[in-house]
Amino acid sequence: MSSSEAPKAIITLTQKLRGVRGAAPSDLSARQSRFDVPRRTAIFGGLSLIAACGFTPVHAPGDGGTQLRGMINIAEPDSRNDFDFAARIEDRLGHDSGAPYLFTYKITIREEGVGVTPAQETTRYNVFGTVAYQITPQGGKTPIHTGQVENFTGYSATALIVGTQSSTRDANQRLMTVLADQVIARLLATAPDWAQ
Repeated sequence: MSSSEAPKAIITLTQKLRGVRGAAPSDLSARQSRFDVPRRTAIFGGLSLIAACGFTPVHAPGDGGTQLRGMINIAEPDSRNDFDFAARIEDRLGHDSGAPYLFTYKITIREEGVGVTPAQETTRYNVFGTVAYQITPQGGKTPIHTGQVENFTGYSATALIVGTQSSTRDANQRLMTVLADQVIARLLATAPDWAQ
């Protein structure tokens, strides 16, 4: 390569790195704005459709999210899983022993080995959980809202018993958080139908 060809090669390489050959900066901004129009149209069109369908955020003032805060008395936990589950519900909805509604629940857990070595040692477990719940007016006997959610999580077994126990505990705690969040989502979505 001669000394006169070197500057041309550098200019060509620079243009390739920019991704555009011989395009002026004004051409680039025109291209970008042309591509932004469909994106902007889609975004604003989508927002218009959401507004037109009557969608309101669940956490908007006066809606289900704030309406349930402090309105539910959660039944006392009986186990560590119950405690983790109830603590998550309380964190999100509050707790008031004088609340107009009583939230009762029953948690069912089962564990299943899914990873097995050729020596028949289980190395991975799935933990399945189900929560059946109901909302009853304080002092009442007839539930005004019932439901059930289920989910699962997993953990790996280790050669050390302490490590496996820690993994099991962590998996159960994660599962209780996920199940509580599912229950909360359902309660918030249905609150306008049963909460007064």
